[in-house]
Amino acid sequence: MDILDLFYKGGPAMWPLLVLSILSLSVIFERLWFWLRILTQEKQIVNRILDAAQDNWQVAADIARLASHQPVGRFLYAPLRFSKTDAETFRLALEATAEDELAGMRRGEKLLEAVIALAPLLGLLGTVLGLIRALRAIRIGDLGTESTAGVTTGIGESLIATATGLIVAIISLIFYRLFQSFVVNQVKVFRKAGNEMELLYRQSPPDFSNSTSAIVPENFTPPRKPGKTKVSEPPEPPNVSN
Repeated sequence: MDILDLFYKGGPAMWPLLVLSILSLSVIFERLWFWLRILTQEKQIVNRILDAAQDNWQVAADIARLASHQPVGRFLYAPLRFSKTDAETFRLALEATAEDELAGMRRGEKLLEAVIALAPLLGLLGTVLGLIRALRAIRIGDLGTESTAGVTTGIGESLIATATGLIVAIISLIFYRLFQSFVVNQVKVFRKAGNEMELLYRQSPPDFSNSTSAIVPENFTPPRKPGKTKVSEPPEPPNVSN
């Protein structure tokens, strides 16, 4: 029995289950790609920024700015964007950015929650409709005869919708819990990196008001050395006629 045959025998409830399964798979693949890019680069970015902050805040800010395509890079760059900050502003910038980034990491969770709740109910609805259709074909005079064999087959086919709904819900639930564990781990990473950054700030607060970026631009022209600077001779005074 192929998949298409099972799909058609499952009844009308299989169509909304198909839509839910497509939505769930799209969220799952998108979130898997999202977390794969984060988890493979996050630790390296945090270590580079914190190591640079111990020696030069400007270099740390440049590294965080270049890593702003990652959530942890945007998180650590948030307080370094300001030219002057105090300890309270530094901490508030970290907290506000962390809330925004963690909210973005939870994208798609509501859709998975809806699939987990709706899929079993739709499967059960399809089974009930199939049972109603099968039991309508039963006549009291046909009980115990060969004509009731098709009713048994119809009841078995009506359970396909319930099985499909449970499969969709179980797969969605597994990845939903997996993504939630990733978010919880990110909370720990953000908290640890933010605390270390704040401690470094309290030991030696940065001041970007009179500093320039440590990254050299492409059209940068080095200044001349003082000893080799050529100064034009002053012009001769004009001749004064007597």
